Amino acid sequence: MKNSKSESYAAAGVDITAGYKAVELMKKHIARTLTEGVCSDVGGFGGLFELDVKGMEKPVLVSGTDGVGTKLKLAFIMDKHDTVGIDCVAMCVNDVICCGAKPLFFLDYIACGKNVPERIAELVSGVAEGCVQSGAALIGGETAEMPGFYPENEYDLAGFAVGVVDKDKILRPESVESGDVIIALPSSGVHSNGFSLVRKVFGIGKENITEPIDELGGKSIGETLLTPTKIYVKAITALKDKVTVRSVSHITGGGFYENIPRSLPTGYAAKIYKETLKIPPIFDLIKRKGNIPERDMFNTFNMGVGMSVTVKKGEENKAVEILKESGEEAYVMGEVIKADGGVVFA
Repeated sequence: MKNSKSESYAAAGVDITAGYKAVELMKKHIARTLTEGVCSDVGGFGGLFELDVKGMEKPVLVSGTDGVGTKLKLAFIMDKHDTVGIDCVAMCVNDVICCGAKPLFFLDYIACGKNVPERIAELVSGVAEGCVQSGAALIGGETAEMPGFYPENEYDLAGFAVGVVDKDKILRPESVESGDVIIALPSSGVHSNGFSLVRKVFGIGKENITEPIDELGGKSIGETLLTPTKIYVKAITALKDKVTVRSVSHITGGGFYENIPRSLPTGYAAKIYKETLKIPPIFDLIKRKGNIPERDMFNTFNMGVGMSVTVKKGEENKAVEILKESGEEAYVMGEVIKADGGVVFA
């Protein structure tokens, strides 16, 4: 790369040498994520991963892709870029494990107005942390400098994960039965969905979001909202081989009403015990300040439940115990009933 430099391209706003520096700075972060299957180094045209399918009769690859969305606006305002990478990984691997798959590797895509190597490396440090938390290797990615398309100090961040599961062990909604118990895995906050509404409610970009608020435990709105999305891979992995897990739902955009029904077969609904829900203060603040109807809150945000797990009736106590051993303050939040309508609050 020593001879690779274009003055003409630089004059147009693209400094390819900055890209080389960014790669050098991010290598130490990528190294944290390497697993046994990785068989390529940073800088190739493709990331190579050797698939180990020992013990699997019918291995099936599972993929998931997502981005961070407009939560990035807070990172720009707060000038804090080391957590949104966790969000990016979380949004992908949390989807992959809903099938019962083990995440194998992750690739990211960063598009920016100006390649500031230190900022790119900061972003990748978060991606690497998300990969470490999920046991996935960061085997590649792309940074695109796009002057005139993005403002100099802004960027977009997206990626995708690939996992594997034995075909006979895929978690399918069809296995759910009436009477099965629904367990809540608490979220770390708003996660990475609904931020267009959040930004409107708090006037983000126009109002001060750095003042400490007693209701939020002394944290500011900006600090609270930038809390990264929780990754549930290790907890679900520890659970699914010890109890009868019927299905898993990642509560993202669309909240309870859109996501929980995706883990249920036709003709069944989730009966949610509303009084058991542990709703963090940030959601009460959003609801009150934005004058948002309760149904819209549950149809937009996770409301404190990042993931729901449906288990066979009679195994819920054991499931909660296992999840708590994995660091999740899990609790029973409902049951499956025969009914149309997806979600019913009791």
